Amino acid sequence: MAAESHGPDLVSVVALLGSAVVAVPLFKRLGLGSVLGYLVAGLVIGPYGIGLFSDAQAILHVAELGVVMFLFVIGLEMEPSRLWGMRRQIFGLGLVQVCACIALLTGVGLLLGLTPSVAFVAGTGFVLTSTAIVMQMLEERRMIGTPPGQRIIAVLLLEDLAIVPLLALVAFIAPGGAAVTTADRLMSVGLGLGSIVALVAAGIWLLNPMFRLLAESRAREVMTAAALLVVLGSALAMQLGGLSMAMGAFLAGVLLSESAFKHQLEADVEPFRGILLGLFFLAVGMALDLSVIATNWALILASVIAYMAVKAAAIYGVARLTRAGHREAFERAVLMAQGGEFAFVLYGAATTVGIIDGEANAVMTATVIVSMVLTPLMVILHDRIVPPLAPSLDGLEAPDHNTASVLIIGFGRFGQIVGSSLLTRQCSISVIDMDPEMVREANAWGFRVHYGDGTRLDILHAAGAGRARMILCCVDDRDTALRVLHLVKDEFRGIPILCRSFDREHAMRLLAAGADFQVRETFESALVLGREALIRLGNADAEAEEVIDTLRRRDAERFALEASQGLEAGRRLLLSHREDWLAAHPVEREG
Repeated sequence: MAAESHGPDLVSVVALLGSAVVAVPLFKRLGLGSVLGYLVAGLVIGPYGIGLFSDAQAILHVAELGVVMFLFVIGLEMEPSRLWGMRRQIFGLGLVQVCACIALLTGVGLLLGLTPSVAFVAGTGFVLTSTAIVMQMLEERRMIGTPPGQRIIAVLLLEDLAIVPLLALVAFIAPGGAAVTTADRLMSVGLGLGSIVALVAAGIWLLNPMFRLLAESRAREVMTAAALLVVLGSALAMQLGGLSMAMGAFLAGVLLSESAFKHQLEADVEPFRGILLGLFFLAVGMALDLSVIATNWALILASVIAYMAVKAAAIYGVARLTRAGHREAFERAVLMAQGGEFAFVLYGAATTVGIIDGEANAVMTATVIVSMVLTPLMVILHDRIVPPLAPSLDGLEAPDHNTASVLIIGFGRFGQIVGSSLLTRQCSISVIDMDPEMVREANAWGFRVHYGDGTRLDILHAAGAGRARMILCCVDDRDTALRVLHLVKDEFRGIPILCRSFDREHAMRLLAAGADFQVRETFESALVLGREALIRLGNADAEAEEVIDTLRRRDAERFALEASQGLEAGRRLLLSHREDWLAAHPVEREG
């Protein structure tokens, strides 16, 4: 029993994992997103829900490492040259947005009846957007690599940098803060700059040799430990210098972005990043103090509405001034209208120096957390009001009654190889694809490709499906391939259709729907690779070819049996083949 009392608190671990496993898939299925699922799960199991946890702040401090690791992974995708190219967006767009929001949100605080110093602290804390929520939203919306996403990231980086001067400013406006000497301020700035210089120096002269040495040891667990050491060590260096931990991790990622170990580092950090980031959102939900909200609900409601509305308006205005389109400006305003996790640091510092008291800190913190909870809902509402922009078709031609002998639907990596093989024998082909960028790129390389949706009957007629000798379905989506197949078989009877399939199950569904031929996209290439491996291991060409032919024949037999009698019959045949092989190739076993 004593051992049990000193063992790990598995109830807490199971509660955290269980709440995430239940809530996140449910909320994603409802179209509400994973972030809101984590926040609601945290609220339910936290001290103001069913009470499985009593200290949300302790969990929040640990979970902030998820944000740190997220920024490290983002940094790995940012080469120094790319980051240098963003300098105007970081120090131009970012600085303008932060300054405009500080001025306007301080004014909101004054209108709410706060004193100037308290209004400044409250507004400035709300200016610092939640890096965790916005980056997660950008990732889910696949915007991180897009120009609008890059501009949002530039602003977030400036806000991370701004935390240091803002903390110094809070100390200055505190009662007795003017007594802080210039030497103290210069020492603080110098310490921050020294931390950055030290981290850059370590990244240039130390990290790559260290990983090269560790890689030679071939100890995978040591490489993982080293990856975590780099992330946490860089975060600690920035924290000791008074800077943001997330900024340190991001800078370390940038310094390693051109390293040969980049992908290994990303793979090692990714599992920890995902778990800790989810834990961060859970902890934010736990920290939502319902008793404070109940006592001060009118003030918090007014503050949330006023701060989010004014901040969104300021972000929209700055975006338009910097020549962003209406759609991009509106989307940026919705994504960044909330307060963030750095507000907790700023409010804590203001409480320590006596600008605000504990009750004011609780109200401001609740205001920020409510805004964070509302953000996923605002994004969902935005997507309902502003539907996705249709792809630009400038410079693209629609298919117009082609008379080619072969129609290819889908011109990705698979369709391009198929099309090239036909063109070498002067076959006339007509090609349609749904990706405008792919169409432009293919046309630039000399292929005649038209923009068109293969699941639309009018497009198929215009592309010449009714006059083609053959139709090749090379799309990279399972359901789309089946829709194209059903449409062709219903409308263009007698014209053979050959399909690209993904796996065994998809292949059987295609054949059941009437495909005249299918090929799994990885099967034949895997056989070719296996043949080459056998030859390089010393087997004669004829022997290797015999093995491959046997595999191809047995796969065809198993496939036909599965298609007619079911998957279990195919498995029995596979086991039979394996037993035959073992009988013909006895294996000597030790002992």
